[in-house]
Amino acid sequence: MLSLLSRTRRHMLAAPLALSIGLSAAGAFAAAPASPSALRIGFQKSASLLTLQKAQGTLEKRLQPLGVAVQWVEFPAGPQLLEGLNVGAIDVGFVGEAPPIFAQAAGANFVYIGNDPAAPEAEALVVQKDSPIKSVAELKGKKVALNKGSNVHYLLVKALEKAGLKYTDIQPVFLPPADARAAFERGAVDAWVIWDPFLAAVEKQSNARILADGKGLVSDYNFYLAERGYAQKYPKVIAALFEDTQAQGRWLKTHLDEAALLIAPLQGLDVEVVKLSLHRYQFNVQPVTPAIAAEQQLIADSFYNLKLIPKPIRIVDALPGAASATRVATER
Repeated sequence: MLSLLSRTRRHMLAAPLALSIGLSAAGAFAAAPASPSALRIGFQKSASLLTLQKAQGTLEKRLQPLGVAVQWVEFPAGPQLLEGLNVGAIDVGFVGEAPPIFAQAAGANFVYIGNDPAAPEAEALVVQKDSPIKSVAELKGKKVALNKGSNVHYLLVKALEKAGLKYTDIQPVFLPPADARAAFERGAVDAWVIWDPFLAAVEKQSNARILADGKGLVSDYNFYLAERGYAQKYPKVIAALFEDTQAQGRWLKTHLDEAALLIAPLQGLDVEVVKLSLHRYQFNVQPVTPAIAAEQQLIADSFYNLKLIPKPIRIVDALPGAASATRVATER
């Protein structure tokens, strides 16, 4: 039996989440089952908190009373994860700033259900320790590796802009993290723009030199996304996911050394690499605010102007409740 305090805390958490996914706007899903049979989570091993949750089974325990199983589906990076969300292979996922923009431009039907706080130092543009390149401005005409459509895509755009260069002034080489590191270390590319824990790994293990991180350039939010229908039908499952993520995030930040010991073998990284990475994140998921949505819109507009996405998009259309609000306005 839950204590009154526990019930109250659960209600306080579920209430803003239910509001954010637009349940008050329509009763269209009143006849839907209270719980699905499963919650399919798309994750990347680089997502340290989800990796910890998967290892410890905390979410499974939390969802057991609802009769909901947890299925973990691994992806190499955010763009591939959102392809999985778009084709119905997963129900929720966790990605950086850029992948949702590319996915929305491609017609994916998802909603933003939360975000982690800004972590601008958790992504950076790096060169080899003995590289003659000393500044971002010296990247003109050079090959820069990155995962196309990932959060670092925007960091690269802003870093070049600050240095007085255009995106077309460099040669982007689109590679997933593992292939990019191999190309970087053998000198096949001149620079690499990458996120943690891959960033921490190349710093610690290869002594890579940072030309620029996100500080003063980008916020580097990470977002929790859900298939729109799933979020609307099953608010209790979404609330349980948030409650577990918040609880494990608090535990991680107060037991960082212990968490690093648990996460390191799962990510295939040294403990010191994982520690460095964990220090650069806050692990405190919150609902998406209008200010954060506005920052996403700036990224989307930038990508459209650079012809990185084929059409302009409105981030508000992918916010919780957008479809319901549109339907109610139309019916009037």
